Amino acid sequence: MKRIILLSLVSFGLLAGGCNKTLDVDSTRVVNETNYWRSIEDARAGIMGVYGLTRAALADNNGHWIYGDVRMGNFDAPIRQDLKAIIRNDLNAQYPVVEELSNWRRFYAIVNAANIFLERIPEVRAQDPRYTENNMNVDVAQVRFLRAFAYFYMVRIWGDVPFIVSSREGTFENQPRTDQKAILDFVQDEMTAAAAVLPYRYSAEDIQQPGLYYGVGAGRWDGALVRKASAWAILAEVAAWQGKYADVSTFATLVINDMNKASLSYITTDELTRPQGIFYDKKINQLLAFGFIWGHQDASFAGNIESLTLAEPVVNKSIPDIFVPKDSILSIFKETNDARFNIDTTGITRSDKYFVNFQGRYPVFSKIKVVQNGSNSPNDANFRLFSSAILLTRLEEVTLLRAEAFAVLGETTRAIEDLNAVRQRRYNVDQMGLVNNNADQFIRYSEPLHGSVFEAIFKERQKEFMGEGHHFYDLVRYHKIKRKDPMWLDLINRGGIYWPVSRKLLAQNPLLTQNSYWK
Repeated sequence: MKRIILLSLVSFGLLAGGCNKTLDVDSTRVVNETNYWRSIEDARAGIMGVYGLTRAALADNNGHWIYGDVRMGNFDAPIRQDLKAIIRNDLNAQYPVVEELSNWRRFYAIVNAANIFLERIPEVRAQDPRYTENNMNVDVAQVRFLRAFAYFYMVRIWGDVPFIVSSREGTFENQPRTDQKAILDFVQDEMTAAAAVLPYRYSAEDIQQPGLYYGVGAGRWDGALVRKASAWAILAEVAAWQGKYADVSTFATLVINDMNKASLSYITTDELTRPQGIFYDKKINQLLAFGFIWGHQDASFAGNIESLTLAEPVVNKSIPDIFVPKDSILSIFKETNDARFNIDTTGITRSDKYFVNFQGRYPVFSKIKVVQNGSNSPNDANFRLFSSAILLTRLEEVTLLRAEAFAVLGETTRAIEDLNAVRQRRYNVDQMGLVNNNADQFIRYSEPLHGSVFEAIFKERQKEFMGEGHHFYDLVRYHKIKRKDPMWLDLINRGGIYWPVSRKLLAQNPLLTQNSYWK
C-alpha cells in the first residue's frame, strides 16, 4: 500500500532534527535551525509539527485500523492476501504492508520532534515577549502528552521498545528495548502532569489558558488539540491496558463528572453515522482526534478507514478491501431495536446505518463515510477522496471503560448505569423501524436478555466502536480477565499479542531483539 505523504506537514514547518542510523528516523527539519526557535511563529510551527507527525504515524498504511480492527477482528478481506495474513495473525508473512507496520520508525519521528521541541522551546520564551509563560506551559503540556501517547501506542503494538527522552543534539545511539512497565509508568506520569496544566477548552477563557490561543478563537481548536479531558480519557485507557481498574474508574470519572466544563455530550446514532457527523472535520465531542479537514485541503485517497471499507453503492469501487461477513453481522447485531443495524426475522433491514448492501455478496461497512466534504452528493462517489478524522476516544468510550472497571471491581450496579447511559442512545428503534426518541422506551440491560454485565459491556464496545481501532485491544483485555480461551491465553502468555519487530530494524540495530513469539 502506498505510504501516506501528508502535505500539511510541510506547512507546519517541521523541525524534528536529524539523527543517525539506530532508530532509522528520517530528518524532518525543513528550515535552518540556526534561525529557528526565535519567535512565537516558530513555536506554533513546532507544536503543529508534532501533531502532524502523530497523524501521519496513525494514518500510514492505514495502520490505526489494521492494528486495531483488522487483526483477528470482525473484518474479512475478499481479495488482499496481505490483509488476510493479518486477520489470521500471520505477522511473519512476507508482504510489504506487514513489514511496514512492523516498523516503529514513524512513531520515533514523533518522539524525536517532541524531544527537540521540549529542549528548544525555552529559547522562544527568552527571545519573543509575545510568547507568554502560560502559552509555553500549555504547549509543553501538549507535547509531553503527545510523546507519552506515542510510547503508549508503541507499547500496545510491540511491548518493550527503546526509550528515548532526549534528542542528544540530533544524534541517537543504538538503544536496546526497555521494559514496557517502566515506559507505562513514564506515560502515566507525563500524561498526569500534562492534564494538570491543560485547559478544558482553548480560547474559551479557561483559567489555565486565558485569552486567544495563538490569536485564534475556540472554533479553530475545538476537537483539534489535546485538552484536559483528552489526557484523562487516554489515562483511563493506559490504566485499563495494565489491568489497573481502580485507576480506570478514577480517570474516567474525572472526564464524566466534568463533561459540562469540557462541553462534552453523548452523541445520537445519527451523529455517529451521518457523513457530516462525529467523524467529519473537528468537533468538540472528539475527545482526541486527528482530523483530515476538507476546508484545509487535507482530504486523502488513503489513510482513512473509508479507503478500506467503502465500495458500491457508496463509492465507485466494486469490492471493498475489508468487510464484515453477514453471519458475523447477524451474530453481533441481534437486538431488533438497535438503531445502528437491525434486521427482522423476515430478512427486512430495519436500520442500515452501519451496513449497506447487506443482501449483496459483500456488505459495505458504512458507519464512517466522509467522502470529500461529507455532502453525500452523487458526484462524491466518483472521487474516493476521504476526510474522516482518526478518532481515538469519545465520551461513550470513556463511559464504557468505566463500566468495564466497575464490573471488574464488583460494582455491578454502577457498571449497569454506565452501560445503560450508552444503550439508551442506541436502542431506540421500534418494530416499524422508526426512531423512538423517548429515553424511557429503550431496552435496558438485563441479565436474562444480555448475559453477565461484563459480557454485555464488551459486546456493546464491539458494536459501538466498530471501525474506530479499539477491537483488538478490547479482545486482549477481555481474555486477560476471563482466562478461558486456550488460544488467547497462549497468545498472551507467549507475547503473541504483540507485533514482530521489523527485520530492517533488527538489521540496523544489533542491540534489538525480536519478540520471542515471532522468532
